[in-house]
Amino acid sequence: MTSPPAGPPPSGDEPVPGPRADAAVERTTVVVGIGIRPGADAEKITRAVESVVGDTVTVTCLATIDRRASDPGVRAAAAALGVPVVAFSAAQLAEVGTPHRSPRTARAVGTPSVAEAAALLAGRGELLCGRTVVDGVVIAVATAGAPN
Repeated sequence: MTSPPAGPPPSGDEPVPGPRADAAVERTTVVVGIGIRPGADAEKITRAVESVVGDTVTVTCLATIDRRASDPGVRAAAAALGVPVVAFSAAQLAEVGTPHRSPRTARAVGTPSVAEAAALLAGRGELLCGRTVVDGVVIAVATAGAPN
């Protein structure tokens, strides 16, 4: 027969051990693909990115089509987020299989997907968040896989 435990039974009010204050929290590393109209405002782009990714991930870059990569709003948003801009040609983006393909986008820029395709190409990982439109800015998020 087993002896009863020493001391009073637990009351349920005992503190539950949590993570140590000095413990490293592993954050998911992601890339953000963006699709914008020419002249999009940097603050609008930054707000859209932050509203989709939140603050629980580490963004490594903004990825987009080459003709939008030099847009001042894109450059300023990347600077505000502390990340580089990665650009792909319409032909490169068109080769990527994506869940959302738009004939309208294909007619306008030569590829049926910008944000999702750019996120997948830049990240080399999996799509975490497909095409999401926030205040006219198209956002897609992919995991950052191992570089080739």
